[in-house]
Amino acid sequence: MIVVDLYGQCADYDRLLDICAAYDVPLIEDAAEALGAGYRGRPAGSFGIAGVFSFNGNKIITTSGGGMLVTDDTDRARRIRHLATQAREPVVHYEHIDLGFNYRMSNLLAALGRAQLAGLPPKITRRRELNLRYRAALGDLPGVAFMPVADYGEPNYWLTCLSIDPAAARVDRDTVLKHLTHAGIEARPVWKPMHRQPLYADAEVVGGAVADHLFATGLCLPSGSSMGDADIDRVVSVARGALG
Repeated sequence: MIVVDLYGQCADYDRLLDICAAYDVPLIEDAAEALGAGYRGRPAGSFGIAGVFSFNGNKIITTSGGGMLVTDDTDRARRIRHLATQAREPVVHYEHIDLGFNYRMSNLLAALGRAQLAGLPPKITRRRELNLRYRAALGDLPGVAFMPVADYGEPNYWLTCLSIDPAAARVDRDTVLKHLTHAGIEARPVWKPMHRQPLYADAEVVGGAVADHLFATGLCLPSGSSMGDADIDRVVSVARGALG
């Protein structure tokens, strides 16, 4: 089972690990968006047989691309390193028993990422401040609901997301998005569900109604750690104008 920690919040791992244990299913944690978040005192990425993080350009810490896999299983780590470095056998010439890949991050990019680790806590603190400012400035509007913060952990507030109920707000998400875009403010819908991707049009789907609803109503607001108060005020002003 691959479990995704969405928008900087960990999934409910107590429940998921119990299910996996009952059916002897291994769990892999996709913590791409959750670096610095936690679940009941444990850090994101520490659940299951392995965890993965992303250092893409839109993440809290970035190496411009690539990511990191973590595991506490020495044999599994050795096997992953082998496959990620072309699966080359330890001989003088190039020899391959397994099909490998070139998934290595360059030393320069790795150094860039490591240098940012010391600045992770203040980045998370700033994103929490932005989240609270958005909630205070927009939370009173009819039909606007922010992504709940689960009581079992602490998010890293990677993105501030809200949903817009068009019946109550008298305007839909796409209209608000157009206003923001016209003002030169980058915002976007929440992630499109996998079962709505053309690639999987013929795949069997179980459930999906909740994801469909969120995709139709959900909006990701600008949430960069470097945003100043004036930047937030401008986003709020345009959004309130569209919703007002």
